[in-house]
Amino acid sequence: MSKVLVAYFSASGVTKKLASTLAEATGGDLFEIVPAEPYTKSDLNWMNPKSRSSVEMKDRSSRPAIASKIDDISSYDAVFVGFPVWWYREPSIIDTFAGQYDFTGKTIIPFATSGSSGIGSSGENIAAIAKGAKVVPGERFKASASADELRSWASRWL
Repeated sequence: MSKVLVAYFSASGVTKKLASTLAEATGGDLFEIVPAEPYTKSDLNWMNPKSRSSVEMKDRSSRPAIASKIDDISSYDAVFVGFPVWWYREPSIIDTFAGQYDFTGKTIIPFATSGSSGIGSSGENIAAIAKGAKVVPGERFKASASADELRSWASRWL
């Protein structure tokens, strides 16, 4: 059986809840991707083109710093990476995470939360950064996704 990590970034708590359910459903370890500089409500105002999140998302090379670290990524076989959908893709902090570790030989499975937007090209974006990893396209879930639904979905890679 694969050793599983469920890593996630959550701006509002919705993705955190889903990640917790997924970790429980898969028996995986849970890891929160914590920004070194926390996002404020005004930072997350996507309607303001000068908000921090808007500026980061316009700059594909943006890599917001992460305060938290995984002690030993090498012990994991499958890494589920969760995030809210921002501008039809993963937030820039997920790109930081993907470039921060050696994922060679690991499977990365993106999962996202959104009320309506799809996960877009997030899997391809992460694959371009997480060299050596097998990155699958991933899936978007509603916040209300059940443990059974997540377990069934995750079983494809475990």
